[in-house]
Amino acid sequence: MTTSSRIYIVPTSEWYIERAVWLISGGVLLTSTALAWLVDPRFVLFVACTGLTSVWVALTGLCPVGNVLHWFGMKGRLSDDTRPGLYAMRTDSWYLERRIYPTVGVNITIGSILSLVWSPWWLCFTAFVGVAMVWFAFTGFCILANVLFWLGAEPRLDRGENSATPQLHSAQATPKLQLPNLPS
Repeated sequence: MTTSSRIYIVPTSEWYIERAVWLISGGVLLTSTALAWLVDPRFVLFVACTGLTSVWVALTGLCPVGNVLHWFGMKGRLSDDTRPGLYAMRTDSWYLERRIYPTVGVNITIGSILSLVWSPWWLCFTAFVGVAMVWFAFTGFCILANVLFWLGAEPRLDRGENSATPQLHSAQATPKLQLPNLPS
């Protein structure tokens, strides 16, 4: 297993299905966590449903929210072209972005169960994951994605339109100033 000291950031120049799903899921997590904390602990079931759906998406590639967005005309960057007519995420290998789904899904499902049977303070964890997902959607930076990247997971999303390599930032890179050639 190879490790990397670079930082992985997903594209944020346009909205695509996967990015919108991260935003919507983060919003659902934050809303249901707040409702579970302030109104009724049973609202945490929406957190668990979001987590279980995330695991389902990772295993099958079929995303209910992604299909609604596809129906509205949004394009996916991780779409499986062998399944025309609906949005399905590629499931040919366990690439970095696909590994995020079951990791987040299992963790927020466990956190939601623990908030019901152990302590409501576990809702802080589901809220943290919700904030991280919204942050990921807007900035392209995700703590979990970078941990997986540093552990050697290969990403599929990239910054360029047809580029085969993602936008990677060296943790110790310094920008170099290039001056234009001026006529003498």
